[in-house]
Order: sequence, then structure tokens, then C-alpha cells
Amino acid sequence: MNPVSGFVLFAFVWFLTLLVVLPLRLKTQGDVGQVVAGTPESAPANLNLKRKMITTTIAAVCIWAVLAYVIISGFVTVQALDDLTHRMVYGAP
Repeated sequence: MNPVSGFVLFAFVWFLTLLVVLPLRLKTQGDVGQVVAGTPESAPANLNLKRKMITTTIAAVCIWAVLAYVIISGFVTVQALDDLTHRMVYGAP
């Protein structure tokens, strides 16, 4: 895997991980009972964005490392995936 592919894979994993981490431990202004004028009740009361970014980065590095190892080691190849999908669509040869 060249460095550009590695970076693109990391960016993809990071953003997907961010979408999973953002709603964790979220307390809305409606839950807390302190709705700021001009905002909806569903707005976060305390987003704690710095902590969520750090958590996202740590989780994304771990996930990316596993994916990069699988790709670099050749454990899963494009040919193997092609054969698998061919068998799934058309049945066993």
C-alpha cells in the first residue's frame, strides 16, 4: 500500500469512527433542562469535542492498523474477493 492509499484509508476510517463516537454519552439541552434561547432542545448541552476527537483518533488508528495489516500481508486479495462474490452470485462452480 502506498502512502497516499494509506492516508485515504485512514481518513475514511477516521470519519466513519467520528460518526460513531459523536452521539456517545450525549446529553441534550432538553435532557438537562437548560435550553438556550434560539436553539432546539436536541442541541448538545456539553459537546466535549476535544475528548471526542481524541477518542476518535485513537480508535481510528487501531482500526486502520488492522486494515492496513490485512491489506499489506495479502491475507485478503482482490482475486479472493472476486472469487467469493462470483460464487455468491452464480453459485459454486
